[in-house]
Amino acid sequence: MTLPKKEFDDLVSINGTKLHVGAAGKGEAFLLIHAGIGDSRMWDKQYFEFSKTHYVIRCDLRGFGKSQMSPGAFAYHKDMAALLEYLEVEKVNVLGASFGGYVAINFVLTHPKIVKKLILVSSALDGYEFKSPEMLKFFGEENEKIEHRDLEAATELNLKMWVDGPQRNAEEVSQDVREQVREMQMNIFSQPEIDDVEEVELVPPAITRLGEIEVPTMVISGDLDVIEFQEISKLLADNIKNVKHITMAGVAHLPSMEKPGEFNRIVHDFITENPPNKACI
Repeated sequence: MTLPKKEFDDLVSINGTKLHVGAAGKGEAFLLIHAGIGDSRMWDKQYFEFSKTHYVIRCDLRGFGKSQMSPGAFAYHKDMAALLEYLEVEKVNVLGASFGGYVAINFVLTHPKIVKKLILVSSALDGYEFKSPEMLKFFGEENEKIEHRDLEAATELNLKMWVDGPQRNAEEVSQDVREQVREMQMNIFSQPEIDDVEEVELVPPAITRLGEIEVPTMVISGDLDVIEFQEISKLLADNIKNVKHITMAGVAHLPSMEKPGEFNRIVHDFITENPPNKACI
């Protein structure tokens, strides 16, 4: 196996668009895929820590951070595959948070031989339909505020839902984390609208194919997260074969940002464990 050697922080041409990519360190490759309320900066305290022992790759997905959306058909997991090919990565550990978990699951289903270990944090899931009054109310209010171009209010709504979580108020949460997510979310809402964009869906959807995932997997959830996301974590843990499920205490949807030290230790222990032991904690 040829170890990857490219280290940089720049825009890279991938699948007809330009993705902002950072790559640093040496050793086994480790791909970090950010949440839908953030960009690659959400991994600041993981990127530099894990680059001490791994070749760490993080990028802004299309339409996030410094990566703009481009016209045409695309799939996020195909972008990740093309990025790894560009970097000459043959085997990779993958960490995905929230929407990044959605992308990571679709990636491992379509490229199972590339992935060594999979970590899913507060993960979304392709094919899962939100039905709770809490989530439906959130989506309705968010859409209304975006339609009225009240982006600051839409951003604050996201901070209350995802950073604070339904059980806390803003004063109980790190203001540094809140402000970092605020900046990333405002950037997302401010992205230019692009015509003729088509996201190609995975068929059949991932929710029907979890039993196909055979790579060692860790599912991490926060005990203060939205209930339906905790339910998704349980669904993943119940249906993926070789899985370890950990619930972190005192965190909502972004445990890697709220408790980076504890989070990094959990992830490091998992990716260096050989062989992993199936457990539920």
